[in-house]
Amino acid sequence: MKNFQEMVAEFNLKRGWEKDTVYMKDFLLNLCEEVGEAWNIIKWVDGDTVRELIKKHKDEYEDFVGDSLFLILKIAWLADVDSEAALRRTLADYEKRFPVDRVKEVKHGNPL
Repeated sequence: MKNFQEMVAEFNLKRGWEKDTVYMKDFLLNLCEEVGEAWNIIKWVDGDTVRELIKKHKDEYEDFVGDSLFLILKIAWLADVDSEAALRRTLADYEKRFPVDRVKEVKHGNPL
């Protein structure tokens, strides 16, 4: 992850986009827009239709993942957050919040 965060930083610096949080609101809004685009493909349909639509729109979901990762790593760079350490902490927290046996029993994390 660290390598990708450095690649995002280099991409920005080469373009003269200095490490400045003045546009942080814009990047957060961009991230929301990316989520909205992915959601628009599957909103208001049942689970089977969701599976079909994701397969049908795989290119758009690949774009969503790539754009979202770029924005997350850019936000991490701007905020001086070690994205790998942040993800490791989150995964450790999720291990506690979503114990394997309990999740398998209820089939989803929401009922926990």
